[in-house]
Amino acid sequence: MAAVPVAPPPASADDEIVYESMPYIRIYKNRVERYSGSEFVAASTDAATGVASRDVVISPNVSARLYLPRLADGEPATKLPVLVYYHGGGFCRGSAFDPTFHAYFNSFAALANVLVVSVEYRLAPEHPVPAAYADSWEALAWVVSHLADSPNDGGNRDPWVAGHADFARLYLGGESAGSNIAHHMAMRVAAEGLPHGAQIRGLVMIHPYFLGTDKVPSDDLSPEMRERLGTLWRVMCPTTTGEDDPLINPLVDGAPALATLACGRVLVCVGEGDVLRDRGRAYHDRLKASGWQGEAAIWQAPGKDHRFHLLEPCCDEAVEQGKVISDFLNR
Repeated sequence: MAAVPVAPPPASADDEIVYESMPYIRIYKNRVERYSGSEFVAASTDAATGVASRDVVISPNVSARLYLPRLADGEPATKLPVLVYYHGGGFCRGSAFDPTFHAYFNSFAALANVLVVSVEYRLAPEHPVPAAYADSWEALAWVVSHLADSPNDGGNRDPWVAGHADFARLYLGGESAGSNIAHHMAMRVAAEGLPHGAQIRGLVMIHPYFLGTDKVPSDDLSPEMRERLGTLWRVMCPTTTGEDDPLINPLVDGAPALATLACGRVLVCVGEGDVLRDRGRAYHDRLKASGWQGEAAIWQAPGKDHRFHLLEPCCDEAVEQGKVISDFLNR
């Protein structure tokens, strides 16, 4: 008698792929597998640059890695610009403690001579957006809490921030999803203010992750990537209304008015080959036309793709972009 074929068991929900961007991450219906971007490297003093780093716990959900450039001999109380930085990774990858960002800030803090607060926020989809915004706001509030004359924070003060932060030169920045976060932090400052009279001097927006249902020319640089970015957003923020949600499209009708952006200076960096290039350009152009009373600048890396400076940190364009950002922070 011939053997009766047995049907394979049905695929379980654990095997249903919701989103993937290989070789970085695969998101199943009931679990997440990250293949890079979550490695840990310890804080240290970098032998090449003299930049020191240390980790701080801000709350059960939020922490940060601080970077302090080497101070000149005899100037232990030097005050430095402060860059509160939100890493990118589509809200679902990356870490303030991974080797890529650690190497980047060892180099950048030395170049720009700034105190960097690199924020570790909770990742989606385990913690869907807007968790990243809530954590990022908590980190910013912690930084400015160092302005208090008599802090009532249980001693949760850091000597580097207390001793070296020049709060007249307080900047927010990030790349990709981190730029999205930085924008929303500045808009929340506009709506609510910050404690102790703190103000944001400027924003550094590197390859911002913004979308929209409107067509822009750079969408055609990679239609497949453009579609994946839309899917990514819907997975990271399950409650979203889509690509015209003000969280991912700050230019849509009904989004908080750009004219209220709570800073006086903005630098937008884009890559010529980045599918998100024209979203960043549109942000810059609309901000300048909004009636906002600040100064906006844009810089484009010829021929380069999204987050190229992290993948090719020694290329000429990455070096030039670093100089542009450094000049912006020190002017």
